[in-house]
Amino acid sequence: MRLPMLAAVLALIATQAAAQSCGGPFNAFVAQLKAEAVQRGHAQSTVDSFFRTAQQDQRVLRADRAQGIFRSEFTDFARRLISQNRLTNGRRNYERYRSVFDRAQREYGVSPGVLLALWGFETDYGAFQGDYNTLNALVTLAHDCRRPQLFRPHIFAAISLYERGAFDPATTTGAWAGEIGMVQMLPRDILESGVDGDGDGRVDLRRSVPDALLSGANMLRKLGWRPNQPWMHEVSVPADLDWSQTGLRTEKSVAEWQRLGVRARHGSLPSGNMRASVIVPQGRRGPAFMVFPNFRVLFEWNQSFVYVVTTGYFATRLEGAPVFDAGNPEPGLSPDQMRELQRRLTARGYNTGGVTGILGANTRAAVQDAQRALGLPADAWPTRALLDRL
Repeated sequence: MRLPMLAAVLALIATQAAAQSCGGPFNAFVAQLKAEAVQRGHAQSTVDSFFRTAQQDQRVLRADRAQGIFRSEFTDFARRLISQNRLTNGRRNYERYRSVFDRAQREYGVSPGVLLALWGFETDYGAFQGDYNTLNALVTLAHDCRRPQLFRPHIFAAISLYERGAFDPATTTGAWAGEIGMVQMLPRDILESGVDGDGDGRVDLRRSVPDALLSGANMLRKLGWRPNQPWMHEVSVPADLDWSQTGLRTEKSVAEWQRLGVRARHGSLPSGNMRASVIVPQGRRGPAFMVFPNFRVLFEWNQSFVYVVTTGYFATRLEGAPVFDAGNPEPGLSPDQMRELQRRLTARGYNTGGVTGILGANTRAAVQDAQRALGLPADAWPTRALLDRL
C-alpha cells in the first residue's frame, strides 16, 4: 500500500473511532466533537461559537433513567393519555387548521388523525414543548454510553441548523432527549424533513403550526408512510385463534385473517389483499387490533410498543372510532416480576433485549416463543403463570 493511501486509511480509522467513542472527561469529549465538526467541513470559528455554552445536564440523565411510564399496560396507558380534553382540543385544532391538514393529506398522504395524535401526545398541541437546553441534552446523551450512536449525529445536524440561523445553542429548548417543536423532531430530522409550511422563508417548528405539521407529515412519508393507507383497526378475534400467529412478526393478508375469524369491531376492514398483523397488547383476553404497514412507521417516532399502540389508537379515535373493548385481560407483571421473567428467559437462551423491567418488542417475542415451547397460549402476554412455569 502506498504511504499516502495508508495515511488516508489511518486518518479514516481515527475519525471512525472518534465518532464511536463516549464517556471520559466531559471537556475532552466536547473537544473531540469540535475536532470532528471541523473535519466535517464546518469552520473553526463556527464550531467554537456553537459549543461555547455546552455543558453536561444531570437533569437529562435523570429523565433518561426514569421512563417508568412505558412500563404501563396498554389500557392504563391509553386511559391516562387520552383524556376528553385531549380529544376535544384535537377536534378543535382540526377545524382551526383544516387547510393545513388537507395539505398534509394531499401532499404527503398522512391522515389528520395521525398528525393530531402526535401533536397531542408530544406537546399537548404545542402547549408544552420542553424546557431542556437542546444542545446540552444532545451532548449529554452522546457522552453517556447508553445510546451514543443515536444522539451524536444530531449534534452535527444542529451545527448545520445553526449555520442557517435556525438553531441557537444557548436558547433553543425542547424535550430531554433533544427533540424540538410542536411534534418533537430531532435536529437531523428537521434538517432533512423540515417544511416551510407558512411561506415565511424559514422552518420554525416551535411557533408555526403549518411548519410543524407539514414537517411531521414529510418526515413520516420519508420514513415509509404509505399515502392514504390505514394504520390500525380494532378487531374481534375468535377464542380458538392460533395465538402464536399474533404479533408483529407475523403478516397475513386481510382476507386470510378474515378466514381465520377475525372481524372488524366497527366499520369495515380494508382491501382483502392488504398485508396486516393482529396484535393483542394485553393478551388474548384484552383488546385486539389489526395493524398495517403504516403502523410500523410510527416506531420511528417512538420505539415504545405501548406508546405506538396508544398513538395509533388515539388517531383512530380522533377520526371517529369508538372506545376500544378492554375485555378482561389477565393481570400483568410488576417491574420486579418482569425483570425476573427476563432473567429466567435469558437463562433459557431467549433474547429479551436485556433485563429492563419493560415489556419491549424483544421480550414480547421471547415470551411468545417460551409460551409456545411450554404448550401455553402463545399470545406474548407475560403472566404470573408463565413466570412460575419458568
